Amino acid sequence: MATNDVVTTPDRAPGRQPLPAEVASHVRELIFSGKVRPGEFLRIEPITEALGVSSTPVREGLLALRGEGLVRLVPRKGFVVATFTRQDVRDLFWAQAQLSARLAVRAARKITPEQITRLEALLDGYQEAVEAGAEERVSSWGHAFHREINLAADSRRLALLLGSVVKHLPNRFYAAIDGQVAATCTEHPLLLDALRRHQAARAGSLMEHHILAGADRLIGVLEERGLWLGQET
Repeated sequence: MATNDVVTTPDRAPGRQPLPAEVASHVRELIFSGKVRPGEFLRIEPITEALGVSSTPVREGLLALRGEGLVRLVPRKGFVVATFTRQDVRDLFWAQAQLSARLAVRAARKITPEQITRLEALLDGYQEAVEAGAEERVSSWGHAFHREINLAADSRRLALLLGSVVKHLPNRFYAAIDGQVAATCTEHPLLLDALRRHQAARAGSLMEHHILAGADRLIGVLEERGLWLGQET
């Protein structure tokens, strides 16, 4: 199947996030990748240089992360990365898994042949990006696959709730996590098969496992990088 005959390449989506949201996403990924550690101060200048923005959206983005509990504002000193635990990571992924699983159940009951065709095309695009070693495109195609399932569920309120959870998680470096891409290449086709057969319970179970397993792999990477040395779980 020719992917571009069915869907637009997801990494060509027009427009950018609002600048503070882009800053928050960038710093969130620095934190969850272990590139910055709890207790480290986040200097504004390197962030402005990395993203090509002024200091105002950087401060606004960091304040948003303060609201998420990922950073603390130390008076007269600046923003510092807050402590977070393995359980914090698991809790975020658990919430995502429950909502995503429910959406997958509903999608399996309602999905149309046209939506199945789009999911097939997205799987093709994902596989092509994997074979090309294009990590950014791998993430984009993977995100688009999940978004198509959420649209098929036709449950706007539930999708909005999921969006409020997902924004607390990083979304652009999963392709670099050992085992994540290989697992997705196996798990996404299984999800598609369950949706195609309208197997609602199976689709929900597969989706929940898919997301929770991703949490375990992320925690494993952070452990290998020594993020929690000397800390309890």
